[in-house]
Amino acid sequence: MSKSNIAIRTAIASLVTLSAVSFASSVLAADDEHANEEQCAGIIKAGKNDCATAHNACHSHAEKDADPMAWIYVPKGTCERLVGAHVVKVKDPTPKKS
Repeated sequence: MSKSNIAIRTAIASLVTLSAVSFASSVLAADDEHANEEQCAGIIKAGKNDCATAHNACHSHAEKDADPMAWIYVPKGTCERLVGAHVVKVKDPTPKKS
């Protein structure tokens, strides 16, 4: 194998490795996006929810104020202090930012 062939293979391998590391770090960052927040339901104004409920497809589709299913992200420890609010744990299907 010539030196230029080895250099090209090394460069390609480096790019593939860099791409994999970059992808993995972006996935981990997306998981931590709401690490210091909790999902709080029962306090939302109509059309101001962060994501889907059993009654609608996704964010901003809540049809009534204080829907017990509609939620938003709030800082951890805040929800339990709000009248009419309760913490929920719902899988957030919102696409992650890239």
